[in-house]
Amino acid sequence: MKKQTLIISIVSVLIISLIVILVLVNNNSGNKGSIETSRDAKSMLKSIFKENENDLPNSLEITEINVSSVEEVSAFTGLKSNSDVEFLVVAEPMMSSQAFSTVVVKAKDNADIESMKQEMLDNIDTRKWICVSADKLYVTNNGNIIFLVMTEEDWADIVLNGFKKYVNNDIGKVLEKNSSEKIDFPDSAN
Repeated sequence: MKKQTLIISIVSVLIISLIVILVLVNNNSGNKGSIETSRDAKSMLKSIFKENENDLPNSLEITEINVSSVEEVSAFTGLKSNSDVEFLVVAEPMMSSQAFSTVVVKAKDNADIESMKQEMLDNIDTRKWICVSADKLYVTNNGNIIFLVMTEEDWADIVLNGFKKYVNNDIGKVLEKNSSEKIDFPDSAN
């Protein structure tokens, strides 16, 4: 009887140890950190860009935008109001003729995330640069973090996949838009 109790105790300890190890391994894989502050958002973007530095444009500047300015919030997100925005971080080239913008918005508690995503998709200016426009636009979220990328399709896919990987593929619905508009410049020889 004592031998049987000892075996049951040892097996129980082994099973509990195995469960604890699996939980610890699972918690440490995938999501590299929660995105609670603008500093966390900047770290996430740096991580995505560093991991893909050979495939993305150089000299991307990561900046926190003043969310008390409706004009700035609208210019970078397409949102018509700043009332549900807790913070906003943007990554764009410092000086470039490349259409590239990545936006991280932390929405306030109880904000309607899906409506904000749709508003961003509908209103963001994909032609905000001189002589270039974004070919692809993605908007998704991880909880109350809304993630937008607009650029050429290859870069947009890389950045979106980097975000998915960073949050362990824990994302909401991905909204997307393709730019079908082509800008025709007059031929200066005529």
